[in-house]
Amino acid sequence: MKRTHTCGELRITDVGKNVILQGWVHSRRDLGGLTFLLLRDRYGFTQVTVNPKNASKEVAAAAHDVRYEYVIEVEGKVVKRPAGQENRQFATGEVEIEVSGLTVLNAADVPPFLVEDETNAAEDLRLKYRYLDLRRPALQKNLILRHQAAQIVRRVLSEEKFLEVETPVLTKSTPEGARDYLVPSRVARGKFFALPQSPQLFKQLLMVSGFDRYFQVVKCFRDEDLRADRQPEFTQIDIEMSFLACEDIFNLIEKLLVTVFRETKGIEIKTPFDRLPYAEAMARFGVDRPDRRIPWELAEVTEAFRTSGFKAFAGVVAHGGVVKGLNVGPAELSRKDLDELETYVKTFGAKGLAWFKASDEKWQSPIAKFLGAGEQAAITRSLRVKSGDLFFLVADQRGVADAALGNLRLMLAKKLKAINESYHDFLWVVDFPLFQWSEEDKRWVAVHHPFTAPLTEDRPLMEKDPGKVRSLAYDVVLNGTEIGGGSIRI
Repeated sequence: MKRTHTCGELRITDVGKNVILQGWVHSRRDLGGLTFLLLRDRYGFTQVTVNPKNASKEVAAAAHDVRYEYVIEVEGKVVKRPAGQENRQFATGEVEIEVSGLTVLNAADVPPFLVEDETNAAEDLRLKYRYLDLRRPALQKNLILRHQAAQIVRRVLSEEKFLEVETPVLTKSTPEGARDYLVPSRVARGKFFALPQSPQLFKQLLMVSGFDRYFQVVKCFRDEDLRADRQPEFTQIDIEMSFLACEDIFNLIEKLLVTVFRETKGIEIKTPFDRLPYAEAMARFGVDRPDRRIPWELAEVTEAFRTSGFKAFAGVVAHGGVVKGLNVGPAELSRKDLDELETYVKTFGAKGLAWFKASDEKWQSPIAKFLGAGEQAAITRSLRVKSGDLFFLVADQRGVADAALGNLRLMLAKKLKAINESYHDFLWVVDFPLFQWSEEDKRWVAVHHPFTAPLTEDRPLMEKDPGKVRSLAYDVVLNGTEIGGGSIRI
């Protein structure tokens, strides 16, 4: 028989209807011959009740034998639950099915973990039994959300006169940020196709062909080390436009993100998003994808140590380095915790981490005795130090100090639960450097890619001082995660 309804569909208005449901047994309770089964499919849950007074002996026996994750079909009448027994956790919680027929479609062994949103199962076990993992409502919601977002993207971009064009997957290699995955050619021995890191070659071809607005929800392949948010193959929304300025991109992407959040989550996002220059992001947050929901910012105290008697810091400043600090407020960490933080910042190239606990009498720190009144006053002023505050200093080259404290800020915010989760923080990071010096190659190389355009006012610096040239590149950042980026091309 064919189901008449899904497990998330029935409401109080359906009382009295004869229905057929099919799904997985999520839970089972026996109460003196009365059997309650919670039936699940991807649409939701419905309680079904097998009462020997209304069901045959065969049906009652079948219900008694049913176990967790059995796939069953039930037939019966929709009835209103007794007063006080409604389940507000489910959309179907005001009704249940009074079962008259039950068929086991597939029996199940005892699963290795519970098919529930909250599970303690190790990731490798969940991946081994991926079909069970994907039955969990939380993961099903993720896939449903992804589908909804993709449909909205296609609709919004189509309304903006974009064409969705599918580009080849077997391509030639193009110079980009990671190694290519290669596919040997059977017909051309010794030759290889490359899987695309992005549809770079083809979207440029479309632009010069006159297709001025292109998009694609596309697979990309990069042979690089795994990241928390990146696999060897991943999907991106790829967009290309002709005859435009940065403002056109910002307006389009903001409209796209606002619509996705509104229609999938019912959340209204304010526009326009803030614009934050790269140099300011690094100075204040130490990373180019700042999470501004964290209440702390980095501050520089280099000048306080230029003529300091504390040689360790003064020596760094004399060799072109900086001293930067981070105040995390009245936090309490053990000495073991502080030692672990120093080990952590060393992974970003820092030589060490100085910590201080402020008080009205004197600062607690292994190096507090080396600081004079002038240094303490400058630090207090720049880091806004109050009694009871815990703060850190790093003396190193600017890039190292920013990376060390910027990542320490993110790590401690999670540890100390200092992230304000009450809002979504969107912003654009703009004015990235066009070039960076490669010590390995002893030359200037492109930060983004070789096709990125410079700011018009910085063009005179191209030959005189390439390190100061800013680019028409931009990233859109949400809650400290880069969720997109691009550039105006030369």
